[in-house]
Amino acid sequence: MLDSRVRQKLHDIVGEAFFKDDMESLVTHSYDGTPMLQALPDGVIYPKDTAQVSAIMKVLNEYRIPLVSRGSGTNLCGGTVPVQGGVVMVMHRMNAILDIDLQNLTATVQPGIITKQFIEHIENLGLFYPPDPSSMSISTIGGNIAECSGGLRGLKYGTTKDYVIGLECVLASGEIMRTGGKLMKDVAGYDLTKLLIGSEGTLAVITEATLKLIPPPKYKKTMLAMYKDLYGAARTVSKIIENRIIPATLEFMDNPTIRVVDDFAKLGLPLDMAAILLIEQDGDMETVERDIERISEICREELADEVSIASNQEEALKLLTARRSAFTALARLRPTTILEDATVPRSKIADMVLEINRIAEKHRVQICTFGHAGDGNLHPTATTDARDHEEIHRVELAFEEIFEAAIGMGGTITGEHGVGLVKAPFLEWKVGSAGIAMMRGIKEVFDPHHLLNPGKMFAKESRRRVVIDRG
Repeated sequence: MLDSRVRQKLHDIVGEAFFKDDMESLVTHSYDGTPMLQALPDGVIYPKDTAQVSAIMKVLNEYRIPLVSRGSGTNLCGGTVPVQGGVVMVMHRMNAILDIDLQNLTATVQPGIITKQFIEHIENLGLFYPPDPSSMSISTIGGNIAECSGGLRGLKYGTTKDYVIGLECVLASGEIMRTGGKLMKDVAGYDLTKLLIGSEGTLAVITEATLKLIPPPKYKKTMLAMYKDLYGAARTVSKIIENRIIPATLEFMDNPTIRVVDDFAKLGLPLDMAAILLIEQDGDMETVERDIERISEICREELADEVSIASNQEEALKLLTARRSAFTALARLRPTTILEDATVPRSKIADMVLEINRIAEKHRVQICTFGHAGDGNLHPTATTDARDHEEIHRVELAFEEIFEAAIGMGGTITGEHGVGLVKAPFLEWKVGSAGIAMMRGIKEVFDPHHLLNPGKMFAKESRRRVVIDRG
């Protein structure tokens, strides 16, 4: 519980209506999109601008009170669970588009704007902001920046970090710092903008972002390729890239995912397929038609049972929407859904999919796999029940082996979900002890009293690296 002096100072900054510490507000902000993680904060605050964020941080710094900055709480790594109490700062009041600069093709926004609303506004102006996380209907730009969100278009267009060129942020001390700007070139010192992207709220509170915009593609086509051979689908992904074709979207769904997505979206998909690839290409008409023709040939060469091209934009949108609904569809199966991500080099997609299946069978758990196959980012998703502690233990062991397998193939423990609480015990597996020491040193400079999102990224102790029993 916060000291009465702290409560009064926070009230004075934002007004009584925008600081809450009633039990309903505390419980509402005690969890995020990650299952089975919850911790009560001591207060919830809603700033309206950078000046208020700065004033809040000065108070919290004075009294050494932790701060968790939060958008919509859709993250899947426990990144906004206030494990050490303190104050949760909700950024939804800071949701304005501050500037659209058509001469420099940039947008300057506050962090609380909903991603899809921003994208639709930009598209109405005849421009394009490519990052498109599956949560974009509810996630915020600030949350996307904190986690360096990806999305279906990441293969061709990159992720959030490729479109953030400037930031305004508030440090733990309450000082305001600006990085980058409306610039295509800037090598004045360390790249603090890129350092803050993906830092999960552990280094600073982002209060403003300058985003790069690009012209939209003129033409696009969407297709489905269906396989009874899982390995054939995975080989197709590698072969498309090997042919120097970079699709706008190259998504993968395995059979269990196909079944639940079809039941949810009523697409009439064949349920006996081991895997489906959803492929979209965009650009000028001639290039798109040529690429789609060659991709269709590759799919057939790898023994696709059926290849179909969407006949119109409405049908294409329906297919893409169905893929984006995979998590929602899977969540209907059992009480608890654990959506993870692991990334491997594209050439290892086939091996990784087969390894996930082997691990799931070994531990007797149900894991459905879908994801951004074109950039190697897979989402193995366990459907389980948090009340069954023995089964949850087997799920945890399975995911531990999945992360181990991904690293063994030259991959990583997370491609877009972030580290947060969930992946913290495994971070050292990826970056090594020297990497952990360097990251801790950076944290110390930005946040010497460990007030910003404490308990995240760095585990109290690293999980012991195991040798997987292949027998």
